[in-house]
Amino acid sequence: MYVCVCKAVTDSQVAQAIDQGACTRRQLMQCTGAGGVCGKCSQSIKSLLDEKTCRQHVMHPA
Repeated sequence: MYVCVCKAVTDSQVAQAIDQGACTRRQLMQCTGAGGVCGKCSQSIKSLLDEKTCRQHVMHPA
């Protein structure tokens, strides 16, 4: 599913960027371009980031 229509970025691409180490919306914007044009996708990106990092903490507790 497209998360950022302006840059044609999918949720899979955002998830892949998170898996490769992006841990902030700014880093995701730099990696994927998502969130850098109109900003309508910022909330979706934040939700994906929160969900993905939460799962990683559950799978790899400190």
